[in-house]
Amino acid sequence: MRDVAAASGVSQATVGFVINDTPTQTISPATRERVLRAAKELGYVPHAIARAMREGSSRIVVLNVDARLEGNYSRSYISGLDDELALHEHILVVKHGHPTDESTAHLTHMVSPRAIIDFAANYSSGNELADGGWTDGLAAHTAIQMGHLADCGHRRLAMALPEHQTAFARAREEFARQAVERLGLPPLVSVAMPEPDAGGVETLRAFLRDEPVTAIAGFTDEVALRVLKSAAALGVRVPGDLAVIGYDATAYAALSSPGLTTVHIDAEAHGRRAARRVLGLTESGLIAAPAHVVVRESV
Repeated sequence: MRDVAAASGVSQATVGFVINDTPTQTISPATRERVLRAAKELGYVPHAIARAMREGSSRIVVLNVDARLEGNYSRSYISGLDDELALHEHILVVKHGHPTDESTAHLTHMVSPRAIIDFAANYSSGNELADGGWTDGLAAHTAIQMGHLADCGHRRLAMALPEHQTAFARAREEFARQAVERLGLPPLVSVAMPEPDAGGVETLRAFLRDEPVTAIAGFTDEVALRVLKSAAALGVRVPGDLAVIGYDATAYAALSSPGLTTVHIDAEAHGRRAARRVLGLTESGLIAAPAHVVVRESV
């Protein structure tokens, strides 16, 4: 910084203000250009550790994401989050798995992140929007899934859930129940759907025997595909006897037979919104592309 200051004819403090783009300081365009040119010519790069000590945290943002939730939403969310952070000279680190208080404390001690974002909690709690997600969040996307089944004439709906319940799964189920109630349909019923080779076939057989449903909404595409495969093993015709719809449009949905109808969600704007939130910037002007149903043969 001393060399940059000497080369550009300004103080070290001014170099710091320019390099860090300090919003409270007014630097003339000519001076800013002179400092940046000198920094480039001298190969100056801010020292990350020193900057972290000064700012109280590193310029790293950590995203905790459950790999089982990977789909268009998570991919587009991560893309938007990463791009927006990069615009403001921050780096995204994606951590897969189930965070605990101990692992979070260890991570904080190791890298002093600017923020730690819980992907599932952010989406399921409606933190992306003030209305709890009924406009463009988990609730709204779940309602689109249920609404498509209702639009196709189905009245008795079910949701197929993963065997191991999480807060995210419970949130999806609750939003599905509320969406079905809003549609004026009979109460939603649910089934925990294991893999076909791990009891899924018998689970579906018993469920369809006890519940007169005509359509099942999968918690994710993966769970919906379990239903499709188990139905085929039972000789249940899809969509003739049972309609099945997935969620979040993974690549596998187009490869099943019949092709899996699913909900496509683009969350790039959600990711950008989260980046601006943790950086203390305005979130205005970020409009997410609307979710929509990808219609295939399973409904």
